[in-house]
Amino acid sequence: MRSHNLPNVSGSLLPVIAVILVSGLAVQLLANRVRVPSVVFYLAIGVILGPEFLEVVTLETFGDGLETIVGLSVAIIVFEGAFALRLDRIRGASTVSFRLVTIGALVMFAGTAAAVRFFEGADWEIALLIGALLVATGPTVITPILEVVRVRDHVAAALETEGIVNDVTAAIVAVVIFETLLLDDLGVPATLVSFLERFGVGVAAGLLATLIIYLLLDSEFVPDRDVQASQFLILAAAVGSFAAAEAVAAEAGIAAAATCGIALGNLDLDNREEIEAFGKNTTLIVLSFVFISLAALIDVDAIRQLGVGAIGLVLVIMFVLRPLGVFIATAGVERFTRPERLFLAGVGPRGIIPASVATLFAIELELTGNVAAGELLVGTVFAVIFATVVIEAGLARQIGDALGVSPMRTIIIGGGRVGRSLATRLENRGEFVVIVENDEQQVERARSEGFSVVTGDGTDTETLRRAEIENAKILVAATGDDDINLLACQISITKFDVESVYSRVNNPENVDAFTSIGATAIDSATATVTAIDDEIERPALSHWMKELGDSHDVQEVEVTSQDLAGKSIEALNAQIPDGCFVAAVTRDGEADVPSADRVLEYGDRVTFIGDVAAVKQAMRRFHPHE
Repeated sequence: MRSHNLPNVSGSLLPVIAVILVSGLAVQLLANRVRVPSVVFYLAIGVILGPEFLEVVTLETFGDGLETIVGLSVAIIVFEGAFALRLDRIRGASTVSFRLVTIGALVMFAGTAAAVRFFEGADWEIALLIGALLVATGPTVITPILEVVRVRDHVAAALETEGIVNDVTAAIVAVVIFETLLLDDLGVPATLVSFLERFGVGVAAGLLATLIIYLLLDSEFVPDRDVQASQFLILAAAVGSFAAAEAVAAEAGIAAAATCGIALGNLDLDNREEIEAFGKNTTLIVLSFVFISLAALIDVDAIRQLGVGAIGLVLVIMFVLRPLGVFIATAGVERFTRPERLFLAGVGPRGIIPASVATLFAIELELTGNVAAGELLVGTVFAVIFATVVIEAGLARQIGDALGVSPMRTIIIGGGRVGRSLATRLENRGEFVVIVENDEQQVERARSEGFSVVTGDGTDTETLRRAEIENAKILVAATGDDDINLLACQISITKFDVESVYSRVNNPENVDAFTSIGATAIDSATATVTAIDDEIERPALSHWMKELGDSHDVQEVEVTSQDLAGKSIEALNAQIPDGCFVAAVTRDGEADVPSADRVLEYGDRVTFIGDVAAVKQAMRRFHPHE
């Protein structure tokens, strides 16, 4: 551990704080501009401001207040992340999330401890302590990544849930191991009891704070439209729950902040949007401050002294333990595609919890005379943080782009029966669907069915931006009001240049108005007549078509496989899975039913009909990047 007597060249705490805050905000602007997660820049700025270079920030900068500053900052960050974690989002990835915070966490904990023991020759107590700390990912590193890499809701929910829960458990397990095994050697039973006590204290304090704040928000003390009072009370919940739990048991505060955040975030609160915006802005400032401050304390010499052992440990964590945990967590869960599983496996950077707790533990170890253990602890933890942040966070956008986990969106205006039915079919085919709806009952119904919903007016440009219409390839106006549908289509075409726009037309006389602006009009009356006619004349085909997206599917895909282009349909029979067949081939806008000797060309569009699984397999073979 680095000596406590390094000079603080700043001469005063105020200039240091100002430098950190200004640097953090400037870095955030840069990160937004170049689309790289901000934590990468926070790490770089911290190292530059630290003892290795400018010596603006050292261990003496905050003195005995370091633990308090870090603790309160982490509480606010964890609370904000938990507040945004709605239960309807968690349900979309509940199985995977549960496995990540149980089996995945155990794999990382045990595997990291064994790797530390093997590569660095550490005692088991230190190895287990490091293993516990490095389970944590956390919102401090996950949130900036998800701002840069747009993934489907169930993927984001899995990462966010893992980060918040593992931050809590990792911090508590680490402090329990530190006190019961490393300092007092009380044994495993005492360790388990101490963990449960701290976790219970945190949950109880969080629920108590939730009750108090909710009663205040629901009372005459806070008028319905007093946005500022609501924002300050929510911030008080984060700080108050943390402080109350910490007063009873060390590291129970993080559990309290997370519990309070999730509980309040899932209650029906007035001014929710304003509260969330305030929380995000507060977290942005706090995150930049604490991450830069802790990064400044990175002891490069301690990392360097670890030698090749640190490299081996990092490689095992990144390329063995993380993928193993993720693949176990996602096994058998069809909603997670192969690229999404690979993305989860490739993105698991470590954040503030291991950095802050390791720093405080190292100081305590140094004071007890165990300098070597403190240096090993800090060096190992910061080596993993540095490597995972630079590689996994720094390259997150490139990893996401390479795997194709940021699909173009399909936006549906209207979350009624038509909108939800269409969303179900599209999602079953792998589309990324976002519903825009302003009726609260319809919003709750759509969310309960697992859809991503943006609350607001589908004809409002700001609402459409919140739905990320800039990333949409398709917009469907599906409300029962033709005027709303027409305006939504017009805005999406003229203002946002959406590639394909479709609309439900309730009055057949309005069809021309839609087609004149470039939207594809689906006349409800004509569609109903066609459906009835099909039911009368072609009942078997009609019933089969109704099952599309369930057990049957029809998909059109472009031929992009060089290995398949230039071959006949007959020669490609082995490449077409059992359970589906080629119904049509389109070239230069002309579609026809192909004969067996029809030769496919690169760029042809092939329509497959058959079982869902077989059609998906055929699409992957003919269009490898689909």
